[in-house]
Amino acid sequence: MKSIRVAVTCLLIGISFSGIAQQDLRTTGIAAKYAATIQPGTIRPWLEVLASPQMEGRETATKGQAMAASYIITQLKQAGVKPGAAGNWEQFYEMYEDTLIRGVIRIRNTDYHFGEDFITDLLESKSETIRTDQVVFAGYGISTASFNDYANVDVKGKVVLIREGVPGGLPRDYGITYNKLSAARAAGVRALLVISPHARNYRLLNKNKLRHTGIYMPGAAAEGPNLYYITPAMAAALLGKAYNDSLLDTRKGHLRIPVHVRVPIEITLDKKSNIYKPSNILGIVEGSDKKDEYVFVTAHYDHLGVQDSVLYPGADDDGSGTSAVMAIAAAFAKAKQEGNGPRRSVVFMLVSGEEKGLLGSGYYINHPLYPLSATVVDLNIDMIGRIDPAHERDTNYIYIIGDDKLSSELRPINEAANGITRFKLDYKYNDPGDPEDFYRRSDHYKFAQQNIPVIFYFNGTHSDYHQPGDTVEKIEFALLARRAQLVYYTAWEIANREARLKVDRSENNR
Repeated sequence: MKSIRVAVTCLLIGISFSGIAQQDLRTTGIAAKYAATIQPGTIRPWLEVLASPQMEGRETATKGQAMAASYIITQLKQAGVKPGAAGNWEQFYEMYEDTLIRGVIRIRNTDYHFGEDFITDLLESKSETIRTDQVVFAGYGISTASFNDYANVDVKGKVVLIREGVPGGLPRDYGITYNKLSAARAAGVRALLVISPHARNYRLLNKNKLRHTGIYMPGAAAEGPNLYYITPAMAAALLGKAYNDSLLDTRKGHLRIPVHVRVPIEITLDKKSNIYKPSNILGIVEGSDKKDEYVFVTAHYDHLGVQDSVLYPGADDDGSGTSAVMAIAAAFAKAKQEGNGPRRSVVFMLVSGEEKGLLGSGYYINHPLYPLSATVVDLNIDMIGRIDPAHERDTNYIYIIGDDKLSSELRPINEAANGITRFKLDYKYNDPGDPEDFYRRSDHYKFAQQNIPVIFYFNGTHSDYHQPGDTVEKIEFALLARRAQLVYYTAWEIANREARLKVDRSENNR
């Protein structure tokens, strides 16, 4: 790879990019010149605004998110970045939000309430009113070639009651909720009630669901039937004398004894749907001779908003990544203005919807504004302004995730760039077996699913992760700026090298 010698203070240090022809000093000096514009004093004012109460926590599809988008666009314009969304700055997408109006299940003459006695996932459920006296207890609700609770049982159009989990001795995947719901759908079940012994969790889970309601993209509507988790007390009310421990245990010998009961039950789930149009922000610094190839630098600018009147500022998550992308964009734009622009085009994309389930990046991948086939790499920045507990004594680090999954060239390029910034590159979370699975938890993963090489730059979690304490005064701005410089140098190399980055690995052989 290319040889880089950094101007000024780093001029005497030879840093080798092995395997690529040596780059001339003018070019390497230019790279260092614009890296030097990425400074704490530049980043701090941006992040102070993004994490301020004025931005209301930047929750997707809120006024705060829209204000943040407007602010980011203004700063990119002032830096000389050009709009990248087909001549516009924003790529809008539709998002649906379902809010519960009423959730009640009446058994005989007793009302049971959503969040106290039962729960359902608003995203996966449809509004419905059911009145019937046809209820069937169908064991565990499993339907496989070797074990079928629905065999010779008429459940079409009926309310069906089942247990969580699997009987002893059966594979655990038989108990996966999706499999049980699919079996109920195939059998024509009208509503599926799942007896859950975890009643203590209902209130906590309900609080979370009521606060966030249900967020989904067009095309993700529920297929049915609705699935309701109910308390054992509700199950006893439904089955009456038929409810007993022997019936609801693991049924030694895998006996399957359906129980039909006639009991008046009324299920009411009423939810209101609203449509919102949040946006992704795209800016571009157009390349020269290789301008039809695209290097992406991304972060998400949304956060958790205001919950129960408490502001979640999101300074680190991901105000740090957003302000870093802005600084990197400004550096490339300045280089372009002075006649030293990149060979490949560099796209700076700030997405919304990350905290809702990678919605913004998912929408972009399904509606790309630049050909995915011409997209060379995504360098994604999500939380680079803090120090995690594992590095309190050695703060000069950054987690690197995903760099070796799809390209054998990407890690050497990033490590060579780090010859300048000199961090300890920590690959702990790059392990496919790591239980945190951060590789799949930020926006780069949507690119990786399209076989586009990625790097995820990350400082790890800390006690303020997704908490109101994620505030600006806790940000390590000098560290943030240096981490942003690492991303910049890696982007610079990929944007200017002669050969396009190879894609010579796949998810299956990493």
